[in-house]
Amino acid sequence: MLEVKALPLSELRRRTSEKWREYPEDVLPLFVAETDFPLAPEITASLQRALDLGDTGYIASRTPLKEAYAAFAERRFGWAPDPSLMRSTADVSMGIVEILRRVTQPGERVVVTPPVYPPFYDLVAEAGAEVERVPLRDTGTRWELDLDGIRAAFDDGATAILHCNPHNPTGTVHDRDALAALADLAAEFGAAVVSDEIHAPLAQPGTGFTPFLAVNDAARRVGYAVVSASKAFNLAGLKCALMVAADETTYAVLRDLPIEVVWRTGQFGLIAAVAAFSEESDDWLDGLLRTLDQNRILLEDLLVRHLPGARYRLPDAGYLAWIDLRPLGWGDNPSRRILREAKVALHNGSAFGDEGTGFARLNFGTSPEILTEAIERIAALVGR
Repeated sequence: MLEVKALPLSELRRRTSEKWREYPEDVLPLFVAETDFPLAPEITASLQRALDLGDTGYIASRTPLKEAYAAFAERRFGWAPDPSLMRSTADVSMGIVEILRRVTQPGERVVVTPPVYPPFYDLVAEAGAEVERVPLRDTGTRWELDLDGIRAAFDDGATAILHCNPHNPTGTVHDRDALAALADLAAEFGAAVVSDEIHAPLAQPGTGFTPFLAVNDAARRVGYAVVSASKAFNLAGLKCALMVAADETTYAVLRDLPIEVVWRTGQFGLIAAVAAFSEESDDWLDGLLRTLDQNRILLEDLLVRHLPGARYRLPDAGYLAWIDLRPLGWGDNPSRRILREAKVALHNGSAFGDEGTGFARLNFGTSPEILTEAIERIAALVGR
């Protein structure tokens, strides 16, 4: 059983990515969605072979990426997407924009479900559309889609929904019934569903994950998925994602994209993604999921012991914790005080929408030692 451990802080400080360069060295960075683990060995080996060969040119017109993802999806999700209905691009955000540009007209409204990944608001605008907010419903124990609210938005003229599953920042994995209901609604109103599934490989085994395009015929008619290895395998800087359709009609939208959209795919991103999606990387991913499971439970224990006023639910997927800090009375943006006084960088909850006011998002894709120190630093603010 492979154990995946975070690198020591001394090594992490040598990294030059956003997580480790945004703040001074006295700050523990738990904000942006990068992880602190070494690469999966197959990825390192594949990239090293490319470096040894100087294989740094343009991506080829024929690559093994689509077939690698299809095999991965079948092994991990029990879904067999058709490789002939996929196209690559630089990243999930770019894929979302390019699809939205072609399934909406300028000024039309696109539903988003806050609290949600902050760039969603900008991506909709970049595509020339306008945001229609339909917040998630908080049942008291979990978050779920407000299907009545989405119906009302479609009935009022919204023409698409930008769906996030697993959901960022809550870590919610939407179940098959909810996804099927969403697909049926979209089909009823002639709306498109663009499903960001970048966190899908990080769904905990006890929860599982259902791809949107796998739920029913309606989903296949109205849906597009945008997927990547970047979050699970920490490859965001290498630039590679896949836009996936499950119907010839929707694939026509992807087929007709300018070739430059595909050529924005990074050569190293593609090489790394093929390695990540290979069966050889499954043991590493399973080990990562075990580590993240331990960390999400550790975080719960740390908050109970040191910050009992904070409210947190174990996420179904990923390494992002959505923490309600309102009971502590630290204002609308508690992350500002936490950064200034505790020297811990979290993501400001209000950036995810008004529903995030008083919340913060914490990245627990790190070592138990860093996670523990971060919560102890934050807890020291209580009573000040």
